[in-house]
Amino acid sequence: MNRKYTLLLAFSAFLGTGVALAGNPDRQGEAGANQLIINPWARCAGLHAMNTANTVGPEAMYLNVAGLSRVSGSQIQLGHTRYIADINLNAIGFAQPVGKGGGVFGISLVAMDLGEFEFTTTENPEGSGATFSPTYFNMGLSYAHLFENKVSVGVTAKLVNESISNAGARAFALDAGVQYVTGENDNFKFGISLRNVGSKMRFSGEGLSKQLPNPGPISYNNTYYERATAYELPSQLNIGAAYDWLLGKQNRLTLMGNFTSNAFSRDQLGGGVELSVLKNFSLRLGYKIELDAPTAEETIDNGISGGLSFAIPVRKGSDTRIALDYGYRQTKVFDGIHNLGLRLEF
Repeated sequence: MNRKYTLLLAFSAFLGTGVALAGNPDRQGEAGANQLIINPWARCAGLHAMNTANTVGPEAMYLNVAGLSRVSGSQIQLGHTRYIADINLNAIGFAQPVGKGGGVFGISLVAMDLGEFEFTTTENPEGSGATFSPTYFNMGLSYAHLFENKVSVGVTAKLVNESISNAGARAFALDAGVQYVTGENDNFKFGISLRNVGSKMRFSGEGLSKQLPNPGPISYNNTYYERATAYELPSQLNIGAAYDWLLGKQNRLTLMGNFTSNAFSRDQLGGGVELSVLKNFSLRLGYKIELDAPTAEETIDNGISGGLSFAIPVRKGSDTRIALDYGYRQTKVFDGIHNLGLRLEF
């Protein structure tokens, strides 16, 4: 037991160093790869990502990878996000327990679909009829471990990619998290996670080249490459707590709160509530605000969120279950953000 608590304290101290990175609105707009902070999972989105302390399964690889270890078997999860301005996100996550020691491996892939754009150049500023589609995706490999059903820790290594046909930028990032469960019925939960800490990104490729005349007496063209400015990843620290009220043996009402400290924008604070009935139906409601933000400067992803889930066994008495998830987030502009999800537990 002492070893377990020592590990928890050490890991929490490591994550706590992220506080020094966060809550700096003066640096807003300096980070890139913002697809890393767009939530692609419906259950988590319905709570406005206020469930750092109690997120579980493949979707935990987005918010707090420690929750990956709290699965009873293999899980496959699909997510589709109808984001603003006809932008779509598609995600797939897989969790697989390893042996009987409490370890779980996970793989996740999230891709952003931005649609098609006209290919323009300085010679053809109105376009030549050709189009291109940007490629934005991040892929993660995760491992989480559960100690005696009380403490879970996890880490994710991510490859981040942004590219077009003739230029691209890549980075490597790490996420880490911890969850702690206590109480007479394991109904009090605490979680902390540090996300998107990694190398800078810088665009390079033929798209940054120029053909210019040779300055010497011999007439020919030289190829020059412009050096793009490097940019940071949107690092953030999440701290959350949750409490379960058990309503009988199979029903529960969970109240949760969360604080998000962002390295390149204002901090966020919020809470959520989830009602689960017979493990077959869940209803969620969340609210998030951006601290110290004038109304005119608030980001779009704040306000009210909500969602629900339906889960059914594949056949009577089977442990294999299939579930449908839906999440909605209010936005200041456009028509809100919609998340759909499909889960298979086996």
